[in-house]
Amino acid sequence: MRNCAQGRIHLVMGELATRTDLAVIGGGPGGYTAAIRAAQLGLDVMLIEKGHIGGCCTNVGCIPAKALIHMAGRKHDAESGKAKEMGINATILFDFKKAQEWKAGVVKDLRDGIATLCKLNGVEVMKGKAFFTSSKTLSVETESGLRTVEFGKAVIASGTSINGLENLPFDHERIIDSDDIFELESLPASMVIVGGGYIAVEMAALFAKLGTKVSIVYRGDRLLRNMEPELGSAALRGLASIGIDILFKSEVARVEGNQAVVMTDGVERRLLFDRMLVAAGRTPHFEALGLEKTGVKLDASGLIAVDSAMKTNDTNIYAVGDAVSGPQLAHKAFRQGKVAAEAAAGLKSAFDNVAIPMVVFAEPELAAVGMTEEEAKKQGYGIIIGKFPFSASGKARTMAKTEGFVKIIADSAGGLVLGVHIAGAEAGTLIAEAALAIEMGAQLEDLAATIHAHPTMPESVMEAAEDALGRGIHMYRKRAKGTGR
Repeated sequence: MRNCAQGRIHLVMGELATRTDLAVIGGGPGGYTAAIRAAQLGLDVMLIEKGHIGGCCTNVGCIPAKALIHMAGRKHDAESGKAKEMGINATILFDFKKAQEWKAGVVKDLRDGIATLCKLNGVEVMKGKAFFTSSKTLSVETESGLRTVEFGKAVIASGTSINGLENLPFDHERIIDSDDIFELESLPASMVIVGGGYIAVEMAALFAKLGTKVSIVYRGDRLLRNMEPELGSAALRGLASIGIDILFKSEVARVEGNQAVVMTDGVERRLLFDRMLVAAGRTPHFEALGLEKTGVKLDASGLIAVDSAMKTNDTNIYAVGDAVSGPQLAHKAFRQGKVAAEAAAGLKSAFDNVAIPMVVFAEPELAAVGMTEEEAKKQGYGIIIGKFPFSASGKARTMAKTEGFVKIIADSAGGLVLGVHIAGAEAGTLIAEAALAIEMGAQLEDLAATIHAHPTMPESVMEAAEDALGRGIHMYRKRAKGTGR
């Protein structure tokens, strides 16, 4: 007897058991990608997900957040003073509940699409909570009881859970987490956001553009501390320009009613709020997976140790995405899921990528790939820097989006592109060319000599490369006569 994924079903000690070539724990970006790729390669695959397929990214992360951010951006742009300069004098009637319904439709369509792709590729999806009972077996808690899955190989793609703060426990009414954002039925008049990472700045920009009075409380001294400092500075200016109050070196000591008691250098300040969003990051969760029943080991950072093929210390088990070291990004998980599936199928495959881009959809949009200046110097590079402001871009001018820049960091010895950092319109799109350049080992000359369509925003990448080479056309820099630099 065979199930829809062609795995064999039998009884083990009174439990319903299924045999499969590959069991995947977690239906997020890394998990469903691994499942589909393995099925393409001819393996019987079972994908086990305790919640909605698509994981955090599709359901309560990347997709719903960017849908609302896009909507808020359109509203804000239509109401801005620049729109009036273009001859657009708009009165916007905004329905937050309708916006949430539209967002939910986007999420559902994508989630249904993933489920359909799994079905078409022959992947069986089991809803339940899985844990290892050995290096070859899983138990899955399902609505119909405990199921045993016997596997040849397994992939751990278990994702993350939201971090909380002990003194600010979530009640999911006044003090909320980032998942709760997508269930709000009305727009808060005021919001305090605790944190200074990408979730904090994205949500701050989103709600400020919709008209909420937003304050950020952050114990650090600059936003987005893992990014190039110039990007953090751009975010600070951009958020301030839309009315967001940012308190650095500050903490919410306690909440009294609808007031946040904030301490800054020993001075108490009270902020009124309708909602407080605690954006303290996310933590990989695999403690309940029963790893002690397997040969899986953790690395020095407390994450699952893997080799370049995403294989753990247990030869039957692989791990990808947030369960392993590296940035918590869906696109990293996509790539690692493919590698793990191919390795499990017996192919030679490795996660040897050099470039992992990051995008923050805030105000302005920010994107980065490769090294920061500090990182390049620490690795011993002599560096040269090229920079092109969007104020000199013809395309940016036509869109009235002149705030921002492209910054390129390269090796002074041979022009090897080491890092690219972008603030401003279409930064998330522009970073793709930069990621490709770093991945393929491109030099400044490769970018500068490539013909870019005019007028477009990607020209700014070319212009920044030319600036680093000392021959920029559309931005003046004083140079020694006759040197071209």
